[in-house]
Amino acid sequence: MRVVAGTLRGRNIKAPDGDATRPTTDRTREAVFNALSSMGVIEDAVVLDLYAGSGAMGIEALSRGARRCTFIERDRRALDAVRANVAQLGLGDRSSVSAGDVMVGVVAQRGVDLALVDPPYEFDDWPALLNAVSVALAPDAVVVAESGRDLGAPAGWTVLRSKRYGRTWVSFLQRDRGAEEARARSPRATDTVED
Repeated sequence: MRVVAGTLRGRNIKAPDGDATRPTTDRTREAVFNALSSMGVIEDAVVLDLYAGSGAMGIEALSRGARRCTFIERDRRALDAVRANVAQLGLGDRSSVSAGDVMVGVVAQRGVDLALVDPPYEFDDWPALLNAVSVALAPDAVVVAESGRDLGAPAGWTVLRSKRYGRTWVSFLQRDRGAEEARARSPRATDTVED
């Protein structure tokens, strides 16, 4: 695998050993990031790479001008690969690598402009995952979701674009503004006062 474009174009990326992760192909990464570039999403963005695998998606974002990327992964071999790639490419000052479960790790994140979400193909709890991710997002943030199936339009989300690349469906999602405004207006459970 190689970085497709940007300041690190052509540099090698180490993939984790074993078959616990499935790296996004160069062709798919190129298509995804060309679309994100045309949307003006990458430059100076705060990026979150969930189920990071080799870190190729987050590294591609950094190569194309993202300000910072947090990689979250729990597979030990994948973590070793992400850390090695970040070090080899000199991205340590613009990256952080977190070991652990994505659903737990995402809760600590805030102000994310671009979330790259690539769980294992058999993963099927997209509503819970997107709900967890939404807490970390800045207004107008974009989520790139990779799945083994078409996600359609999840409740509370707008599909900006969806396309299949081989066995992988890539959906560009944004929180539905109407749902966000309603959520912002509704009282939170923690604000309730009981006698």
